[in-house]
Amino acid sequence: MKTINITSKSDVIGAAASALCLVHCVATPFLFVVQAGVVSAGEGRPAWWGILDLVFLVISFFAIVWTNKVTTRRWVGLALWACWVLLAFIVLNEKLSLIPLAEEAVYIPALGLIFFHLYNRKYCKC
Repeated sequence: MKTINITSKSDVIGAAASALCLVHCVATPFLFVVQAGVVSAGEGRPAWWGILDLVFLVISFFAIVWTNKVTTRRWVGLALWACWVLLAFIVLNEKLSLIPLAEEAVYIPALGLIFFHLYNRKYCKC
């Protein structure tokens, strides 16, 4: 049986999780509009839909940890962490309603995570 080395795939996993997070964030308003047309009463969104934010954050966290172990450029690791911290803040802020932020603010760190994981995959390996 062939074993898969997760650290060698961390950039692919991180970029994929960030891309799915971005799709999730872009699709949410459209799904709510469709749901509002179908259901006139009840809960605004399913609970599992909100949990996906946290799942993507956890996957991204571990992808960044693994990527930082193998990257040859320290600044890429720092950029990944900066994007992740900003993304985590925005997601947690949305859940806790701490300060008013535009819904679109989440796109910037998600795109940053995708970019830096793909950049690292192409240019920063030993």
